[in-house]
Amino acid sequence: MGSAPGTGPRTESTSLPRWAAPLPDAVEDLGLRLVWLVVALNLGGTAFGFWFYRHQFAETPLVMWPFVPDSPVATLLAAAAFALWALGRANEYVTVLAFFGNLIFGLWTPWVLMVFAETSIANSGLAMHTFLVVSHLGMVVQALVLHRISEFRLPAVAVATAWYTLNLGTDYFFPVVGPEFPGGFLPVKPHHTWIPVPRDAVVAGSTTAFQVAALGAVSATILALFLSMSIRLLKLRSNWSRS
Repeated sequence: MGSAPGTGPRTESTSLPRWAAPLPDAVEDLGLRLVWLVVALNLGGTAFGFWFYRHQFAETPLVMWPFVPDSPVATLLAAAAFALWALGRANEYVTVLAFFGNLIFGLWTPWVLMVFAETSIANSGLAMHTFLVVSHLGMVVQALVLHRISEFRLPAVAVATAWYTLNLGTDYFFPVVGPEFPGGFLPVKPHHTWIPVPRDAVVAGSTTAFQVAALGAVSATILALFLSMSIRLLKLRSNWSRS
């Protein structure tokens, strides 16, 4: 379909139910009209994110670097997804990866920061704490716009599921390489994004901070998979009803 120069292929509001596409149409439309501003904001957030992770990069073996900057990679994917769409070259794989990454880490980060808010504010200050919470919730918002520029086809969902399952596994479940033994593949503690408190700190009963963080990550990953498959099925049903 035609479009104005630089605005991407025209995309109409879909008829997805509100639980699958909770943003008002006006918000989705605004985001797509201001697509290059959205791209610029994501690139700025990506640059800030890599700077923010500089200390963790310094303490992490090089082989594990792809698993460190979760949020900056997600915003970089979002920038790429929106830019490719605006240029008329939308890519299913990039868009669905962006959907997963922005939804998962846009939810996980506020979850961890709010659960451990007192320590987070003490460590980073109220301004940085608030900025991190709000900016990551913004990632959720943009993730929920991506159904407008993607069909969420099964191969793309499969790739995104595989990558973020691997990411989840290396963060919380499968020891690979850790700072205790940076020279080799040994059965050390799982590598994962830093959290505001020691990961073995007891939160309630025998539940540790590490387990609380893992709960948020697992729940967000399941939600991303559920929504992506639901959107795909709903789009297929809509297409069938029109044919």
